[in-house]
Amino acid sequence: MVIWTLAKKDLRLLLGDRRAVVILLAMPVLFILVLGVALGKDQLRISIVDLDKGEYLQSAGFPPEKWSKMFIQDLKQTAPDIEVEILSLDQGRQKIDARKRAAVLVFGPDFSRKVSQCSFLQDGINPFNRSGVNLALLDAELLRDETQGTAAAIIEQAAQVTLLRIILPWMIGRAFEKVGDPAFLDLLAKEEQVPSMVKSFLNSPLIKKEQKTALGAGLQNALQGLFAKYNLTGKTWETLTQPKSAARAGGKDSGKSALSQNPATDEEGPSFLNRGDLRYQSLVPSYTVMFAFFLVLTVGWLFVSERRQGTLKRLRAAPLSRTEILLGKMVPCFLLSLGQGFFLLAAGKLVFDMKLGHQPFWLAAVVVTTSTAAMGLSLLVASMARTEAQVAIYGTLLVLVLAGISGCLMGDPELMPERMKLLSRFTPHAWAMDAYSQLLLRPEPNLVLVAQACGVLILFGAGFVGLAWWVLRLD
Repeated sequence: MVIWTLAKKDLRLLLGDRRAVVILLAMPVLFILVLGVALGKDQLRISIVDLDKGEYLQSAGFPPEKWSKMFIQDLKQTAPDIEVEILSLDQGRQKIDARKRAAVLVFGPDFSRKVSQCSFLQDGINPFNRSGVNLALLDAELLRDETQGTAAAIIEQAAQVTLLRIILPWMIGRAFEKVGDPAFLDLLAKEEQVPSMVKSFLNSPLIKKEQKTALGAGLQNALQGLFAKYNLTGKTWETLTQPKSAARAGGKDSGKSALSQNPATDEEGPSFLNRGDLRYQSLVPSYTVMFAFFLVLTVGWLFVSERRQGTLKRLRAAPLSRTEILLGKMVPCFLLSLGQGFFLLAAGKLVFDMKLGHQPFWLAAVVVTTSTAAMGLSLLVASMARTEAQVAIYGTLLVLVLAGISGCLMGDPELMPERMKLLSRFTPHAWAMDAYSQLLLRPEPNLVLVAQACGVLILFGAGFVGLAWWVLRLD
């Protein structure tokens, strides 16, 4: 009863300053809003200058339009989160010079003709090297902003993978067609290792052209049967990597049907808030954890105020133990932290459309245990500080340093190097973020790790409270 009386008194003091409470609740939402808008949509943008004239080998009969369009369509179908932006050459150079784009991919006028000449044959173009696809051989170029090396490298890798995915099947399909070609059979007849009976058959003037063609078709069918998991006649990634029967069911060649759809280069832009974006699954819990420990400042100033007014001395004179006084201080801190935690998760859902996962019990447990650790640290700092200046210095420095070490300050702990991740294990923030990551980012969270993180947070809270009890002075 005495503990609750002390708690109600402190709770009235904490909630009495309504502006401070509003700031305590609104400040994290404002931080999340600013970062969410500033970072933009969680989407990779690839800027393309398409000068391709669409000239290709007419004898090949593929593709039906031009290879640059094949590239754009494949890029968007494979990775729908990629935004494709079409620019003119002047626009591309201007954006690179102004540092508005990290890289711009330029398809030259001869791109389609060069790609159509790519082949494993002796007279074909081999575009591959150790780094991937040699853009210069295909009349393509990647304009770079050297001050944005990492972003440019990511764009280059996305482009390289897409180029590999459209060129390699084309080259395999063309090579497989040559197996049944009369020129291939002529070469086969000249090989020393071929049995004489086969040579006689291939070189005999009595053998009709139709019979040689049937032999070539038989060789193709045998190879196709050997590699039944791949449709070797397909010239797109989809048709190459599916059985021949499935390719027939889907049509003659899925490359043509893919090109029947116009590349969506002028999609509707993202909303201002980017609601529902994946980054909010990290931003909201990061700043929920970070601002939970800002309670250090509020509780510290409350203690200093009571010291200055003599309230703590009167409590010392009352028939109260140090434990009862500390518990009376703990309850309002804990309730305030709980309210802040649940409010920020609710705001994340309502304002930013953050997904709360399918484990509401464990999510509540993380909020409770994080509040326990934050409450303990707040009491420890409040017990040590003697003046408002000490609260401001100790509290602000401690909160910001812990948030920086744990990765909460940058909004995503996964961006930290491995050494910092190891160091972050000494902060309660990192354990809280581990639990939130499991519950908010994984479709099937590891509840053992969540329970372990909650247990560590309780130990942090108990350790902080124990130290606060030991250093608390009521004078």
